[in-house]
Amino acid sequence: MEVYQIIRRPLITEKSTLAREGLNEYLFEVDRRANKIEISNAVETLFKVKVLDVRVMNMQGKKKRVGRNIGKTRDWKKAIVKLEPEAKIDIFEA
Repeated sequence: MEVYQIIRRPLITEKSTLAREGLNEYLFEVDRRANKIEISNAVETLFKVKVLDVRVMNMQGKKKRVGRNIGKTRDWKKAIVKLEPEAKIDIFEA
């Protein structure tokens, strides 16, 4: 799998901002088939930083209702990537 297919998008929320500032952890939505090693290599390749730890979790899609139709959003995978203390990713700082 290519690195641009593994990392789908960064997650920018209040919780991810606090994790970034306090713990130097960055959150990404990643491909559901990717494992920790592939995610670590993709982040190191794309952003030129050193990754210390990767935690992943499978997020269940939520039920949504439009009128009388009930559907579900897609399931997805979230990765929490911990970097070295002096490392930063520039896209979050801008």
